[in-house]
Amino acid sequence: MTIQKKVAWLFFALTSGVIILFSAAVFYFEHQFNFEDFYKRLEARVNIAADVYQTKDLDSAGAVKDMRQRFLERLPSESQYIIKPADRLTHKFDAIPENFLDNILADGKSRYKTNNTFYAGKVVRLTEGDLIFVVSAKDPYGLKELDNLEKILIVGFVVLLVLVYIIGTRFSFHTFKPVRNIIKKVNTITANNLHLRLDGSDGNDEIAELTRTFNDMLNRLETAFETQNNFVSNASHELRTPLSIIKGEAELALKHVSPDDTVNKQALSEILKGAKSLQDMITSLLGLAQTGFDGKKQNWEPIRADELVWDIKKAADHIVAANNITVDLSELPEDVDTITLLGNVHLLKLAISNIVLNACKYSDNKAVIIKLFTEKGRVVISVKDQGIGIPEEDIQHIFEPFFRASNTGKFDGHGVGLPLALNIIRLHKGTIAIISKVNMGADIRIALPAYHPKR
Repeated sequence: MTIQKKVAWLFFALTSGVIILFSAAVFYFEHQFNFEDFYKRLEARVNIAADVYQTKDLDSAGAVKDMRQRFLERLPSESQYIIKPADRLTHKFDAIPENFLDNILADGKSRYKTNNTFYAGKVVRLTEGDLIFVVSAKDPYGLKELDNLEKILIVGFVVLLVLVYIIGTRFSFHTFKPVRNIIKKVNTITANNLHLRLDGSDGNDEIAELTRTFNDMLNRLETAFETQNNFVSNASHELRTPLSIIKGEAELALKHVSPDDTVNKQALSEILKGAKSLQDMITSLLGLAQTGFDGKKQNWEPIRADELVWDIKKAADHIVAANNITVDLSELPEDVDTITLLGNVHLLKLAISNIVLNACKYSDNKAVIIKLFTEKGRVVISVKDQGIGIPEEDIQHIFEPFFRASNTGKFDGHGVGLPLALNIIRLHKGTIAIISKVNMGADIRIALPAYHPKR
């Protein structure tokens, strides 16, 4: 789960929790207020009943009763009880809970509720003895009001949940928009264009700080790449001069050595062979360095893939005259644009030629098929041989510089050709895939994006 979704869900959870607490608080306080109000109404009737009972003046008692009827509505199922404490021993009051009466006698007054019936009562001290005044009634309107409030809170909660989810997703989307822009820009920066930098590093917020951090890292990476590239290039150039001298001197010495001097002749031949091998390796390293990491350094142009394949075949014929290379164009599409590439023709020729020459070398010049076709908008060049193949455990290391498969001991090589080819293909935004089994050959497929010029 992305951080954006985590923030959205966290916002949703926290806000939902706040809404639940707020709704519960509203319902609780309304519940308490409703019950408190009804109890006070019952207690007012208890006090009036006690006052009427205590008033000996009939006119005053009648006036109090008249006021009660005029200004106090009759509550649903309202009942009034006057009980002598001594009567509790001889009479049973089914309409009034026993523990409620006990609480009144213990505390002087009390409240009680069972189901939706409310009770309020108190003890009145009279000269002829104590009396318990009790008034009971039901509160259907209050209960209905609480039910309606509960429904409103539930519906409101559901509606607010939907709104909170929408607001949370939009909030997280806009909050992380700068981060997405950074990710999108960073994904476009590769080893081929390390000169690019992220925009928006002028602010003082965390996004600007992150941008500056990325730019600083890119500066260090570009410096490291340039240093490494320049070192390899300069070292390769510097080494070629003394190697050319060694090679020339060895060739000259071989011409003047006596045919009978087998010892010196063999020594000079080994020196010459080693010098040529080292020169080939340095040339490959120089080519690897010259692929660079800045695509602007290369000469890019549209390239016909079929013409490129024939040029590679022609070059291989000059290098390995005994090769058995066949070009297969049977699946070539009719539309030329679908097999047009954009890149540096010399680098692509160098990369694919390395793969073709390897196929010839490791198959002892058995049949090698170069097949050209298109697949999912990409131009695919397949080089298939019938050679020794590559062990399964070595395939994952085959593109590492100076690595050689475990079954190539009797073949000359330096382990630089395939890494060089991979570097060039990646520079052209392509991929290399290998299908191989030991003693059954290898099929190396180079896939490159087709170039469709704007018309």
